Amino acid sequence: MSEEKKHNYSADSIQALEGMEHVRMRPSMYIGDVGVRGLHHLVYEVVDNSIDEALAGHCDTITVDINEDNSITVRDNGRGIPVGLHKKEGVSALEVVMTKIGAGGKFDKDSYKVSGGLHGVGVSCVNALSDHLKATVYREGKVWQQEYERGKSLYPVKTIGETDITGTEVTFLPDRSIFQQTIVYNYDTLATRMRELAYLNKGITITLTDKREQDDEGNDISEVFHSTEGLSEFVKFLDGTRTQIIQDVIAMEGEKNGIPVEVAMVYNDSYAENLHSYVNNINTHEGGTHLSGFRRGLTNTLKKYADDSGLLKNVKFEISGDDFREGLTAIVSVKVAEPQFEGQTKTKLGNREVTSAVSQAVSEMLTDYLEENPNDAKTIVQKVILAAQARHAARKAREMVQRKTVMSIGGLPGKLSDCSETDPAECEIFLVEGDSAGGTAKQGRDRNFQAILPLRGKILNVEKAMQHKVFENEEIKNMFTALGVTIGTEEDPRELNLTKLRYHKVVIMCDADVDGSHIATLILTFFFRYMREMVEQGYIYIATPPLYLVKKGQKREYAWDDNQRDLIAQKLGGGVTIQRYKGLGEMNAEQLWDTTMNPEFRTLRQVTIDNLTEADRIFSMLMGDEVPPRRDFIEKNAKYANIDA
Repeated sequence: MSEEKKHNYSADSIQALEGMEHVRMRPSMYIGDVGVRGLHHLVYEVVDNSIDEALAGHCDTITVDINEDNSITVRDNGRGIPVGLHKKEGVSALEVVMTKIGAGGKFDKDSYKVSGGLHGVGVSCVNALSDHLKATVYREGKVWQQEYERGKSLYPVKTIGETDITGTEVTFLPDRSIFQQTIVYNYDTLATRMRELAYLNKGITITLTDKREQDDEGNDISEVFHSTEGLSEFVKFLDGTRTQIIQDVIAMEGEKNGIPVEVAMVYNDSYAENLHSYVNNINTHEGGTHLSGFRRGLTNTLKKYADDSGLLKNVKFEISGDDFREGLTAIVSVKVAEPQFEGQTKTKLGNREVTSAVSQAVSEMLTDYLEENPNDAKTIVQKVILAAQARHAARKAREMVQRKTVMSIGGLPGKLSDCSETDPAECEIFLVEGDSAGGTAKQGRDRNFQAILPLRGKILNVEKAMQHKVFENEEIKNMFTALGVTIGTEEDPRELNLTKLRYHKVVIMCDADVDGSHIATLILTFFFRYMREMVEQGYIYIATPPLYLVKKGQKREYAWDDNQRDLIAQKLGGGVTIQRYKGLGEMNAEQLWDTTMNPEFRTLRQVTIDNLTEADRIFSMLMGDEVPPRRDFIEKNAKYANIDA
């Protein structure tokens, strides 16, 4: 570039990117990222259009197909996107919807009172980020069609036949130049979201089919999702691996102050609080005004009932709002015409009017239930009293952890081999299974930025432990102290304080066997239940040590799975020796550094949460008391497990 051009910053230098070009230039602004999550978000945007038709009362059947080439086809039996001439744009309304950002019926309050989806960018954004998209509309007795490449129409909307049905069908293939990481869809990820949508919108039937894979009988893998009870069924599904302490799910559905509110809740014998909230079908994992309303209604109503019934007369300590939510699984779903989102990821509802609507709805629902079910009411209050006792014990245990954490460097765990770097963004800590492997890791690490904390055996299963037992556990205290994290305030005993976090990479490094997987899962359960913000902010990773060392003479290559092992053995020819690593301790320091700890060559798997409700269900199933669901899960996922004979 010439010096003149370099310094000539004028009006001509400003790129005015309009609509579709801007989506392609800055895709992450519209779909979050261009990785696996953004790829699947494309499907959700198209399905949301069909759900909107269902919310408006015009659609009850949606099908989603993953085609053999990883393109997606979404069909519904709604009214069909309008195809008539759009007066302002001078082309078919279908083309406007498909090629103009911000166009669509959901912006017209007469067409849709409430619409799903978080960003409102819809199918035009999907079109912009697709290599090819074909829209077929069944409407007015005719079949209409238009195709596009990277957001631009290939021809005007045309009729290709006659029909006696209505609906819309969209087939799109993501653009590889945008989604460079992968365009391969994960069936389970889509199934989780389709199941969620079926529960949140009862009466709708959603069928998901994977044409890339067939079952033993040669049929495409397929599931049908349909719910007649809505959130009540959803709560039963989420709580399927826990033991209920009351007979029925407490549920209500109605409209308060013009806001549709649906709530379902149940108490179980666990010590965790599992609240899930939705606005217009979007999981608001940061909560917001609807969750505040739920908590207010729950606490006030239960407290009044317990006081009026005399069940608290012998209790010598204060009952807090948290005590009313221990062992509670609840789902709150509201539909808001103009939602206002806040928070880091724009998933925290800010509409103030929603608080009173939900609080009032919950209060009425609970009052009726408690009066009609006195035995369940007594059971709930007894659970609350036990929770309050445990909270007082947990506060003392937590204060011991806090005291140890805020001390000087001398307060760090004795087993911690710290790094010399002090900038948390540059530091990483390895949580290593056992003293032996910890010693090897200590020798092999780069002490400038890598810290090592060995953990003795299997840490406490926090899924089944009372809170004070968690804070009294030595290995867990060591993790809190080493990380510099504190938990709990007077207002919120579960609030996490990360301001003094000492490492921005926390790497779980366990043996590549069944025991190692179990230990890694125990540690992940701890982070999910007690330090979820660290997971959400991308601080948690899992190391991937190799399974095999393949040797021939002076040649040595590592393999991370059986296929890789066989390919290396074949490449090296006859006379190879294969060593199976049963633990990190079998590697020397140099080997551990080369394969698992060296940032230039290692592979770290970052732990993320794609779906909070599904993550909650899986942790409770894997680490809870119920054996059959855990066995089913392991059998289904056995192809991913490395099991020693």
